[in-house]
Amino acid sequence: MSTQILFSDLWLSDNLLNALEKKWFKAPTPIQEKIIPLFLNTNKDIIGQANTWTWKTAAFGLPILEKINTKNKAVQAIIMTPTRELAIQVADEIKSFTSSKAYKLALIYWGQSIWREFDMLERNPQIVVWTPWRIRDHIKRKSLKLDQIEYFVLDEADEMLKIGFRDEIEEIMQKTPDNKRTLLFSATLPKPIMNIVNNYMNKPEKVSIKSWNVNNELITSYYHAVKPMDKFEALTRVIETQEDFYWIIFCKTKRDVDEIAMVLERKWLKAEAVHGDIEQRMREKTLARFKNRITNILVATDVAARWIDVEWLSHVINYSLPENPEVYTHRIGRTGRAWKTWKAISLVTRSDYKFLKQIEYFTKKSIDKKPIPNGEEIIAIKKDRILSQIASKIEWNDTGKYFAITNNLLSKYNEVEVIDALLNIIYKNELNLENYKNISEENFKWGRSNNVRIFIAKWRIDSFWAKDIVNFITDKVNINPNDINDIELFDKFSYANVWLAEADLILRHFKKENPRKPVIVKAKEKWWSSRRWWSRWGYRGNNSRGGSRNSSRWRNSRWNSRGGSSRNSRWRR
Repeated sequence: MSTQILFSDLWLSDNLLNALEKKWFKAPTPIQEKIIPLFLNTNKDIIGQANTWTWKTAAFGLPILEKINTKNKAVQAIIMTPTRELAIQVADEIKSFTSSKAYKLALIYWGQSIWREFDMLERNPQIVVWTPWRIRDHIKRKSLKLDQIEYFVLDEADEMLKIGFRDEIEEIMQKTPDNKRTLLFSATLPKPIMNIVNNYMNKPEKVSIKSWNVNNELITSYYHAVKPMDKFEALTRVIETQEDFYWIIFCKTKRDVDEIAMVLERKWLKAEAVHGDIEQRMREKTLARFKNRITNILVATDVAARWIDVEWLSHVINYSLPENPEVYTHRIGRTGRAWKTWKAISLVTRSDYKFLKQIEYFTKKSIDKKPIPNGEEIIAIKKDRILSQIASKIEWNDTGKYFAITNNLLSKYNEVEVIDALLNIIYKNELNLENYKNISEENFKWGRSNNVRIFIAKWRIDSFWAKDIVNFITDKVNINPNDINDIELFDKFSYANVWLAEADLILRHFKKENPRKPVIVKAKEKWWSSRRWWSRWGYRGNNSRGGSRNSSRWRNSRWNSRGGSSRNSRWRR
């Protein structure tokens, strides 16, 4: 049994270990575990290939703090990031690792006052966090000297190239000393990045970390199946069932962000919106208020919140599921640093269901379905909360402010009537069951969009008929035979329709059984789209078993006449 590596095993100083302990950092993530000793104990350049949510900042930030000479007033380390949001996050994170005033850090990015930046640079910072545009500006103005740079970090290098910063990166690297150490971090290593590696790095050592996520152990994930018209009502019910929350709610569109934030504020919840149309300065203030717990609900788009990193987050709500599973993983990987459990809750409509199955396949973890809380359940939760709050006040002796009023009331009225009247004043109509309309759960087995067409490498010369296809699949995968529909038998292959969830199980099983050439794969979308209109009405083509397009046997039965069934096709139902 292997022992867990701790930060105390990574040759870090007591000052940094104390700072990590205050932040509840105990064990390093895989990227931190590999990069920190390599940085501290060698002089090699390093390539760190890891995804955005693996917490790389500590991997390079902690060793840089160890290596910096605080007596030297020159800039010794430059950390370059693609965006202002990430630059702010990196700077805040590095500052949080030390309380020593000996370390000076400057945060320079496009959008803030250049005079403020001149002031920061005149204070002789040892570490500078930049965005590429701004660094070129200061080099031209000679307000920044690069002759004593010892450490050069490129964070999210692939994102910088996507934005178009290749020329800026190369220009800046050419102006830095040849004997500096370069650390490049990127989720992918395409050819343009490898050109930078070959031209500007000295025999770097590559550290590659597969997608790792602490959420597998610490997160509770589930979803509610909802109709689009009921999404906001479901969201408010989820909020009402939680007592202590510190949330990010993710939406696909800026319009959803604005509307949700506005309605939540009307419900006296501390919620704010952040998206790309909001001015940069306002976004920074909003994020600062959220990090300081002045507001406890942040409603955001993925682009605006991409590099938000908040400790002690309790919930991540997916008001809309992303189409990319990696974006989902990045959303729910916002926290975890405090090593506490938290919840990821998704509101899933029928059109989102296919994305849910893709996410489960990508993360190799099933996401459980839970019913939407009904009115009775929410009122019961609220009543328990009221009783708990009153009991807590009494137990902690937090009473006495209103004894005069209380005694006056009790001298005139019955104590039960007094308490009931006070609760009615405080909670008004909040415990009225009529406030909660009935929400029916969405049925994901309705509609053609939730079917998957599969290709089966079994054909008539193998004596396979429609019933045999069903038996062949259900013998290997535990699914209901009735979920396999619209079977077509051709001379060299077969096709069938299955529900989205069942298709996922089937494709996984046969891929595992024969990775190189699975017997069953997903049919090509182009083929299925071109035939969809007539397949719905039962036409199978002249090559199908059963003959011509006028074959009523194919139109009206799930299987053909040989061992078939007379029930109507589930596809048509």
